[in-house]
Amino acid sequence: MNSEESRALALEAAHELLLEAGPQAVTLQAVAKKVGRTHANLLHHFGSAAGLQDALGQHIAAIFSARVAAAVRARRAGVGTLRDTVDLLFDAADQFGGAALVAWMKLSGNDGGFATIMDMVRLITRELAYDGFSEQAMSDLAMVTLYLAIGDALIGAPLTAAQGQPRERGRVIAELVMHNLVLSAEGVPEDWARKLMPLGD
Repeated sequence: MNSEESRALALEAAHELLLEAGPQAVTLQAVAKKVGRTHANLLHHFGSAAGLQDALGQHIAAIFSARVAAAVRARRAGVGTLRDTVDLLFDAADQFGGAALVAWMKLSGNDGGFATIMDMVRLITRELAYDGFSEQAMSDLAMVTLYLAIGDALIGAPLTAAQGQPRERGRVIAELVMHNLVLSAEGVPEDWARKLMPLGD
């Protein structure tokens, strides 16, 4: 196994640990044990625990961005709905562990790791971009959706339960917010915006 393959295997193991036991379980020692490598070997690949977190963030972002790109291409081809895109964003934050990793980075003082998250936001903004939409409108769309997705992943379950709402309510709200942001975007014909961002059934 070459160095690149070894690093990829370690990242897969780190992602599994993140999903199984949370970000606090993603340590160099835990990952080394999971893949049958030494602590020194992991240090060689990532340099530190913070470096492992950063690399894991990039790994998740790469998987996520590919899915967002596929969803956007499908929507432009007339396949799928806005809800499909919302689900991808929310799944990245929740099921892929993105929100937990972001929170852990912040709480542990790994501010450098947020560069990866910002890169992801810029990528999402570019993927959602259409002619006729301002850069500000696209930035607003990406930001508000990520705010909702990350918040829903972290506290959505107890919050919806406390409000007597179904668990998916946050996704419904995000769909409505994104839809209305597109409709209100300056310079975009309303009928065209409605066709671009159809609501799910």
